[in-house]
Amino acid sequence: METGFKILVLSCLLCCCTCLRAARPGITGRGDCEEELLFLTDSLRDGRAMGSAGSQDVAFYLLRQMRDAGLRTSVQSFVHGGKAGHNVVGVTPGWFEEYIVVGAYYDGLGNLGGEFYPGADSNASGVAALLSLARSLPELCTGRTGLVFVAFDGHNASLSGSGAFLAKYRFEYPMARMVNLDILGSSLVPVHEGRPDYLLALGGGQYRFSIENANREDRLDLIYDYYGSDIFTDLFYRKISDQRCFLEAGIPCVMFTSGITMNTNKTSDTVSALDIPVLEKRLGLIGRWLASQL
Repeated sequence: METGFKILVLSCLLCCCTCLRAARPGITGRGDCEEELLFLTDSLRDGRAMGSAGSQDVAFYLLRQMRDAGLRTSVQSFVHGGKAGHNVVGVTPGWFEEYIVVGAYYDGLGNLGGEFYPGADSNASGVAALLSLARSLPELCTGRTGLVFVAFDGHNASLSGSGAFLAKYRFEYPMARMVNLDILGSSLVPVHEGRPDYLLALGGGQYRFSIENANREDRLDLIYDYYGSDIFTDLFYRKISDQRCFLEAGIPCVMFTSGITMNTNKTSDTVSALDIPVLEKRLGLIGRWLASQL
């Protein structure tokens, strides 16, 4: 199955696919983020459910973007519940003593009962951030630490994609830590009244000094738990997102998120409901922090 998928990928990349634009180096601007989001949430992708044609279309797109960014790319295929999933992996060229894994899931709920679930915040926002970082950060990997960028499939299928990735690559790429980008585009649930420019960094307390230092430019309203709740912090950090298997393997993790909203996992989760300027501020902080860790 994996060989067959790779043949399809190669054929797709050799075609003149006008829907795929060449990646540009540097941190993406507003137009770039919005363009990524519109592509990922277009009805042609049909909600990106694992095993669907729309999901495979997105996998082609992500592979092309990572390849154009100069990364060593691969597709890891796996099966869960009788459906094929495909993780898209991009690694900084060269040899490194250790790696930071930067991940975001790209699968969505798809089309349920004839209703289309765009999944803009959950998690096209995280994928747009992932691609921006994949374009801007690799040139900074000149020391002992490299980067592995992975777009996970199977988040909505029991986190099967991240589990399959760790099982295959844990020892191939010695993992110093994992950074998960899970829902980054909303400003609907501020931590403090009047501050839409907030960001939750679950597990970030262990890196608080360097994260706060990276926040000097944008001065986001940072919080290191889930709205002050130990129960929900444990739920979101340790149980229901893609860093879970990494934590279970003893790998330090940080989950960056803007939290769930009234639009999460609903048909109303559209690009128009996102706060793109705030998303870009969050992206800037995450990028500067990761750069400081290389």
